Amino acid sequence: MQLYNSATHKKDEFKTHTPGHVEMYTCGPTVYHFAHIGNLRSYIMEDVLEKTLRYVGYDVNRVMNITDVGHLTSDADEGEDKMLKGAKREHKTVMEIAQYYTDAFFSDCAKLNIKTPDVVQPATGLIDDYIRIVSTLIEKDYAYLAGGNVYFDTAKLDRYYIFNDHNEEDLAVGVREGVEEDTNKRNRNDFVLWFTKSKFEDQALKWDSPWGVGYPGWHIECSGISMKYNGEYLDLHCGGIDNAFPHHTNEIAQSESYLGHPWCPQWFHVHHLNTNDGKMSKSKGEFLTVSLLEEKGYDPLVYRFFCLQSHYRKALVFTWENLDNAAGTFNKLIGRIANLKPGGDVDETAAAPLKERFRNALENDLNTALAVTAVYDVLKAKTNDATKLAVLADFDQVLSLDLLAKAEAKRQENAKAAAAKSAGGYTIVGEGDPAIDELVMKRYEAKKAKNFAEADRIRDELKAQGITITDVPGGAKWSRG
Repeated sequence: MQLYNSATHKKDEFKTHTPGHVEMYTCGPTVYHFAHIGNLRSYIMEDVLEKTLRYVGYDVNRVMNITDVGHLTSDADEGEDKMLKGAKREHKTVMEIAQYYTDAFFSDCAKLNIKTPDVVQPATGLIDDYIRIVSTLIEKDYAYLAGGNVYFDTAKLDRYYIFNDHNEEDLAVGVREGVEEDTNKRNRNDFVLWFTKSKFEDQALKWDSPWGVGYPGWHIECSGISMKYNGEYLDLHCGGIDNAFPHHTNEIAQSESYLGHPWCPQWFHVHHLNTNDGKMSKSKGEFLTVSLLEEKGYDPLVYRFFCLQSHYRKALVFTWENLDNAAGTFNKLIGRIANLKPGGDVDETAAAPLKERFRNALENDLNTALAVTAVYDVLKAKTNDATKLAVLADFDQVLSLDLLAKAEAKRQENAKAAAAKSAGGYTIVGEGDPAIDELVMKRYEAKKAKNFAEADRIRDELKAQGITITDVPGGAKWSRG
């Protein structure tokens, strides 16, 4: 399997410390607000990666953190704590905010068929681990105390920048616009391992430590959680490309200094989801969520399908038109699968090359666009329907688009409509609202009686309620949005 490695800037053969086993870590959400669909693109692609690893035969232990303390608004050491910001915004406690948005995150993941990692650890649950790591870094002279805080000393490293060659002047303390210089730092790129009350007097969450009452820095949390649940040797670290610097850079610095040996050889970064206005961000006010997609009538799995049609290392542009195109393509795909007839024997000889093509696409740096093309290759293959359905079920272990379940629902819908048509009846397919069904039926009866004015009036009444009606053979379909 070949994966692009952000640390080497090339595709490398994927290897693990223990043959056949993958220790995998993915940076989880900071739970101060809903995840937007740009965040969720990363989690979708990481989910596909984990499922691919299992599909090709690896045993995987996937660990993810939940950041509920220590993440400042700058992603470095400046700004307000994001959790405190969320608590102030909603007049709740930090822990209430954390629980609410953690639940919301996993609800969104479930709608997108994102598997819950094997281990999910809130950052606040391992404070003693962070204190132990920081203490060791001080003992090894990789960290120092200044102004009440504990800082990592980047000058002690032979190489600090791992993922990019940064211009050090651009990263100088106080140079970036709006950033107040931290005069406690010895070097411009040193970072905080432990904050004390000298940073925020009103910090909601704080703990006793050898250096005073305070709380951990954001970067030390991921290192501590990974080392506890993945061990000293991590095989694969994942996250959004915006985490490469400074977060992942700092994770490597502190982890390898603490352990005394190389920590993680393979880094997997998912690129941004952009709008026509630029990178998607929570700071811009209203942002796109899974709930908003649902309110507008989109199946969340259409968004997953939209993401799979592009490569994870390319920026993906979101527009409603692009999502509509994905929805149309996805619905046509489900319709084609629904036309396959279940039952019969599977031809394993015919299935083998189809599965190989799919696996080759995934093993080539997770080329999900080619993997989706492999689905269409199955539909065009010269083999029986039972074989095609079996192969599609096999693919869906990774794609997780509910292909067969949706096809079966479509097949039943088609059968119902056909039966009604053959009986001269009129079938209404909607969302289970008898009042709306009754209005749709009255519209049909008005049209049948050639009372088109009344039919139009009912259509306009339904439209005012946000109901869209589509006439289909043997009846009508209606939906909200």
